[in-house]
Amino acid sequence: MAHEKATPGDRRPDPRPQRSRERILDAATAHFARRGFVGASVDEVAAEAGVAKRTVYNLFASKDELFRAVVERVTETAEGFMTRDAEAVIGHRPTAEEIGDLAEAHARAVLSPRVLATRRLLVGESARFPELAADYYERIPARVMRAIARRLARYHDAGLLHVPDPALAAEHFAFLVLGASLDRAMFDATALDPVVVAEHARAGAETFVRAYR
Repeated sequence: MAHEKATPGDRRPDPRPQRSRERILDAATAHFARRGFVGASVDEVAAEAGVAKRTVYNLFASKDELFRAVVERVTETAEGFMTRDAEAVIGHRPTAEEIGDLAEAHARAVLSPRVLATRRLLVGESARFPELAADYYERIPARVMRAIARRLARYHDAGLLHVPDPALAAEHFAFLVLGASLDRAMFDATALDPVVVAEHARAGAETFVRAYR
């Protein structure tokens, strides 16, 4: 039996460019965090990523574009949290348990090393990239807060919590869950213990549920 020839549509995309892109972005995130935008070197990013400088420029046209890609990548974390957690079905388990899970997921997303490094980096370079900083805020923190507010509004509509102002309640929730941990992490990421982060997030969630029961 003769073998059929593969058609162009049968070919799988080459995974190597995507692997190189991830390695470059990992190296660039750490490098920008150490050196800042002005002090950063594409040559050094390439060396730290273990790729040729030409590979970096094949994927990113300039240092500016590389910096923007580093910031852009954390939107995946925010989108995952919103789809998987903030927009999840409610009412299948005790409300306090569901809110506790939401709190822990929120803390783990915001306090992940990649998100923290990007946030610190963008705060430091916000004067150089004001439009990027504004876009980041709108696409990630503000969008996540709106998603949390929508979920809290669903608890209100279902009679499970008393949340007359979902936007304000979302702010209370975020501060109780993240406040002290985020403050520490912005100055010293090594101070974060994942177990303690989860414990603090759930303690904040318990306080929130008692206030809005």
